[in-house]
Amino acid sequence: MAHDSAHPRPRRLGFLPLVTPAWLVLGGLFLLPLLGVLLVSFAKSDDYGDPVPLRGVADLWHHVSSGDAFANYAQTVRPGTLAILWRSLWIAAATTVLTALVSYPVAYYLAVRAPARAKGLLLALVVVPFWTSFLVRTYAWMIILRPEGLLNAALLRLGVVAAPLDLLYNDGAVLVGLVYGELPFMILPLYASLEKLDRSLLEAADDLGAGGWSAFRRVTFPLSVPGLVAGAVLVFVPSVGQFVVSDLLGGGKSVLVGNLVQSQFAAASGIGDRPYGAAVAFQLTAAVLLLVGAYGWWARRGRRGRDEEGK
Repeated sequence: MAHDSAHPRPRRLGFLPLVTPAWLVLGGLFLLPLLGVLLVSFAKSDDYGDPVPLRGVADLWHHVSSGDAFANYAQTVRPGTLAILWRSLWIAAATTVLTALVSYPVAYYLAVRAPARAKGLLLALVVVPFWTSFLVRTYAWMIILRPEGLLNAALLRLGVVAAPLDLLYNDGAVLVGLVYGELPFMILPLYASLEKLDRSLLEAADDLGAGGWSAFRRVTFPLSVPGLVAGAVLVFVPSVGQFVVSDLLGGGKSVLVGNLVQSQFAAASGIGDRPYGAAVAFQLTAAVLLLVGAYGWWARRGRRGRDEEGK
């Protein structure tokens, strides 16, 4: 036994055939395009907004030594770009918080209170929005929120307002669209976390005199934190980089980072700036990867702690 501990066996590589396809897909569809975006972000744009190719080592050295290689990244710290970044961050954060507040009661009911025979149907209703195009659902919210839309018509008919409210083409409309679109990504991780809740812990809390709110605060909520954090990551990451909802429901008045990148690449020749758009896109991607990496580190640390407690 001492010999085995001093000379551990080499790790077997039988898992390689299983993970190789995933790594090939990840490399071909994510890492290589990301590398291309990174290279374009250091380029200089011509009069048409396209990257200027370098013709040899001399051009490359002049491009780097003159500072042109970092000019696009310098543009990203201008006040206008920073304002767009700030708006993107607070809207994504507000979307995450609102989605959690709406999703937690739903997930709690599904996992703890709902009858067993109804859980399948209720979970199917949560997943149903995935069966419809996100674009179609966003257009539906335009119909609901516009001045002559369904919500204003109902408020006018009930006498709640005397004139139609300005519900469309503002940050509030963008928040509504994002929260609605991201709800399943918060409900499902929370449900998975709450479904594993040991009911005997709640019974023990009740026997020890902990009421409903106290048991929730001391037992249920702490045990559901992993699902809440996972849902927060799944909601925040797409919210901070999206552009469809802000384009349709914001009407060009609520420009986010995703709209900025999209406008640089999709604009007509001579209007957009592809290298500058690539610099913004790469910084956004790097920030998202750091967030996901931090979540992975936190999850592994929590798992390691639970394993040590189990021993």
